[in-house]
Amino acid sequence: MNHYTENPSKKEAQILQAVTGLKGAIFEDVYEDGQQTHIVIRMERRTHLCPVCGMPTDSVHDYREQLVRDAPAFGLQTVIHLKKRRYACRSCGRRFAETVPFLPRYQRTTNRLWSYCLHRLRRTVPMKDVAQESGLSQTTIARIADTLSYRRTSLPQAVSIDEFKGNSGGHKYQCILTDPKKKQVLDVLPSRRQDELCRYFGQFKGRSQVRYVVMDLSSLFRETARSCFPKAEIVADSFHVVQQATRAMENVRKRIQKDFARSRRKYFKRSRKLLLMHKEQLSPEQLEQVSLMLSLSKDLAAAYYLLNQLYGVMASKDVYEAGKRLSDWFMAVNVAGIEEFMECARTYANWMEEILNIFRTGLSNGYTEGCNNRIKVIKRNAYGMRNFERFRKRILHCMSS
Repeated sequence: MNHYTENPSKKEAQILQAVTGLKGAIFEDVYEDGQQTHIVIRMERRTHLCPVCGMPTDSVHDYREQLVRDAPAFGLQTVIHLKKRRYACRSCGRRFAETVPFLPRYQRTTNRLWSYCLHRLRRTVPMKDVAQESGLSQTTIARIADTLSYRRTSLPQAVSIDEFKGNSGGHKYQCILTDPKKKQVLDVLPSRRQDELCRYFGQFKGRSQVRYVVMDLSSLFRETARSCFPKAEIVADSFHVVQQATRAMENVRKRIQKDFARSRRKYFKRSRKLLLMHKEQLSPEQLEQVSLMLSLSKDLAAAYYLLNQLYGVMASKDVYEAGKRLSDWFMAVNVAGIEEFMECARTYANWMEEILNIFRTGLSNGYTEGCNNRIKVIKRNAYGMRNFERFRKRILHCMSS
C-alpha cells in the first residue's frame, strides 16, 4: 500500500484540490492499494442553516465516515473516505449532516462520476465496461443512463426516415428519424407501423414547414409522408434506387449459372462483385475477365449493359438529364425483355417523381444508413436491448456526440 502524503502542507493541499477537483476539502491522506486510489478528506468547517428552524449553527455533534465513489483517475478507481460532520442546532436541537458541494443528497457517488459515466456512454461500449471502469454495478449504470432526457418539440425542413432491426420493446423493427442536411438524429420510434408513425408526427404543430421527406422505396413510408406532410416533396434514396438494379443483376446471374457446371458456378459466384462494379472502375485484366463471363450468356450481357446504363442515370448532373436518361433506360429494358429488370422498371415507374426529386434536391439517406450501422454496433455490444426507452436514449446519446 503506497501512501502519497500524510498531513499534507497547505501548498500540497492546494495542489490536491486542483488535481482532484474537490474544492473545500481538507486532505488527511491519499494512498492506493493496487486497484483503487483512496482519498481521506473532511470538509472545511462552516456555518450551516438548520433545515427545521433555519437558524445558523456551527456546532459539530459528531463525525461519521462515508465511502464515496469518484471518477477513476490514472487507470484506477477512486474511493473517497469522507469524514462527514453532523451539526447540532442550538435553537431546536435538531441534528443534521453537512452539505457537500460535489456529493448530491442521499448519494454515494459524486457528480463527477455521473458525468464520467454519461461521457463514456456516448461511445458504443457495453454498460458492463463502464461499470468495471467506474467501480459501480451495471444496474447503477443503467439507472444513470435512464436519467437522460431527449424530447423533440419541432421538425426541420428536411426529414429522413428509415427502419432498422432493433428487436426492442416487443417490435422487430424500429424507425430512425434524421435531418439529412444538418446530419443530426431527430428521434427513434418504437415501431414502423403507420398508425404509430402518424400519431407521432401528429403531435407537431409546425408540420407545414417540412419541405422534404427522404426515404427508401417503402410504400408504407410514402403513404405516411403524404398523410402527415401533404406539402412536402418525397425524395427516394439513391442507394436504394441503385440497389433495385443490382439485385436484378444478381438474380439474372443466379438464374444463368444454374445451367453451368459446378466449377463454373463457383467461379461466377466468386467473381460476382466484378459484374456489379462500374465499368469505368475495372482494370484491363478485370475487363477481360468480365468480357469472358458475358460471352457465355446473352441475358447476362444485356443485364450488365442495363446496370451500367442505370449507373449513368444516377450520375446525371440535373433533373432534366436524369429524366432523359431514365426514359432511354426504360426503352432499353423493354427491348431486352429480361423479367428481372422489367420488374425493376415497374418499381421505378411507380416511384418516378420521387426518383427525379433526388436530382432536384441532392438529398439522400446516406447519413441515416451510417447511423444504422452504428446502432448495430450498440446493439451487438449490449447483446440486444429489450427495454426500448433505454435503447432509444442510448442511441440518441451516442449520436449527439
